[in-house]
Amino acid sequence: MPQAILLQDIKDLGEKGAVVEVSDGYMRNYLAPRKLAETATKAAIAQAALRREAAERAAREAIEKAREIANTLSKTVLTIPQQAGDDGRLFGSVTTQDIADAIREARGLRVDRRRVQLSDPIKSVGTYQVTVEVAENVQASVKTMVVAA
Repeated sequence: MPQAILLQDIKDLGEKGAVVEVSDGYMRNYLAPRKLAETATKAAIAQAALRREAAERAAREAIEKAREIANTLSKTVLTIPQQAGDDGRLFGSVTTQDIADAIREARGLRVDRRRVQLSDPIKSVGTYQVTVEVAENVQASVKTMVVAA
């Protein structure tokens, strides 16, 4: 049976970059025409190993950068002015988009509003701890002060 190097993740067969044994017909009629795999030669296996190492290195660097950003965000105190009544209730609310915009203004970091974890919009003046997911398994707690404008 010939060996193939997977170019994409294939369910029940393996992950991208894996060297697997497949039947000749499966390789010739399904995997190769759809560019899901290539024939495993010595040169192709070496090239796949280099690609895998580069991908692992890039993933490590991305996690390291995410940790640096999380460290920076943990030291950040956001002040968000909003119109409020005498009792401290806001006329509107502070949403995840408002927090993401405040982070961009304060630190120059672009954070997707879907990464800001806020159970309900903030509707009163006060100090809140807001969790921001910088990357998978990397989170930062940002102190957010909502003040009356």
